[in-house]
Amino acid sequence: MPKISLITLGCAKNLVDSEVILGTLALRGYKFTERIEEADILIINTCGFIRPAREEAHQVIDQAIAWKKSRPGRQIVVVGCYVERFGDFLKAKYPQVDLWTGVREFDQIGELIEKKTAASRRETFLLDHRTPRAITTGPNWAYVKISEGCSHRCAFCSIPLIKGPYKSRSINSVVQEVKNLASLGIKEINLISHDTTYFGRDRKIENGLVKLLEKLLPIKGIRWIRLLYGYPEEIRDDILELLTEEKMCRYLDLPFQHSSDIILKKMGRSMNGKRALKLLEKIRHRVPGAVIRTSLIVGFPGESEKEFEELKDFVRQAEFEHLGVFTYSPEPGTKAERLGDPIPAAEKERRRQEIMMIQKEISRKFYRTFRGKTLEVLIEGPDLKKPGVLVTRAKFQAPEVDGLVLVEDWKKHFSRELPDFIKVRITRTLTYDLAGKVADD
Repeated sequence: MPKISLITLGCAKNLVDSEVILGTLALRGYKFTERIEEADILIINTCGFIRPAREEAHQVIDQAIAWKKSRPGRQIVVVGCYVERFGDFLKAKYPQVDLWTGVREFDQIGELIEKKTAASRRETFLLDHRTPRAITTGPNWAYVKISEGCSHRCAFCSIPLIKGPYKSRSINSVVQEVKNLASLGIKEINLISHDTTYFGRDRKIENGLVKLLEKLLPIKGIRWIRLLYGYPEEIRDDILELLTEEKMCRYLDLPFQHSSDIILKKMGRSMNGKRALKLLEKIRHRVPGAVIRTSLIVGFPGESEKEFEELKDFVRQAEFEHLGVFTYSPEPGTKAERLGDPIPAAEKERRRQEIMMIQKEISRKFYRTFRGKTLEVLIEGPDLKKPGVLVTRAKFQAPEVDGLVLVEDWKKHFSRELPDFIKVRITRTLTYDLAGKVADD
């Protein structure tokens, strides 16, 4: 069988789709390699969410075409969100690509590669507990995708145009998948979706997320459960109550996007800065030690210096433990596209950097509170770039997007296999990371 190499662009949800591709191809006997130069087939799973993601996809496809030319018989397969959104444009631009498919046939890539008939779907592919999947995130943690699509209509967002309306998995399917992962030794699961707080609503399940969590908490072997991508307006008391359970990470990922009433109205969002600050106060009161991540957009049409200053004040008051900032880009077909893109790219980047400078000091202040303390951390593995450093994460650090706990002088403590969890005494605090040594006890 030909060897396959796969490149995943974009978010954690794309990564799960890539794991489905790998799992289904493995059942058909395909072999895999991380060394692209050894591969016969290169699969690129694209992101089409924003302009920078599409530009990255173009760079990777251009590199793939050069790779294909270097040896006869090689094939390029391009899949995912960008193809779903702008497939005709891509096919015309890159005739050298052998196969294109969007977000509906991730589990049928084998048939498509082999030129066999694949069942045509009208909707985005939604995995279940029976779907073959190769976990690529490591030996002790995994993402669990609980839905596809989104039924919100934020003016700037193209997700509904790519993935369609929200479609939940069944509670039983998610529970069974988590049990399967636990049997493989997975200790941390990260629930992902375009909006985890909407879970079950399309199935007429009241308080669907709460009911799902109540089923997941008793599963043996799972130590940490984390919620990612929630909608601020949907954070209710019953969710906060569950966050105090021992297995739950006291962590919420709530994209507020902005604080100005004027900008939020144009965005199609409703929770302004005042309401957001009240929500944050409530969360931190009800869930002691709660850690909150958010994402913001700067440079949205109509954001004057006044609205930007308001956003900066909001960030200072909110003191988010983790924060990411995007510069606005108009997406074809969205409501905001008709507003144009009046703010220059350089000005948008200046605003992004100003917010991140504020956040830098907030992050330093947050991490300094851990100096001298002992934390339980989940082991990711040895740092391949820094020999002698072990990469780990604390319960308040989500994978791939937050900081790390870097453990020095660790080898003398582990002569054989590494455990899943260790205790680390924090000796140094960095801007976005912590550093320490294995605790003596």
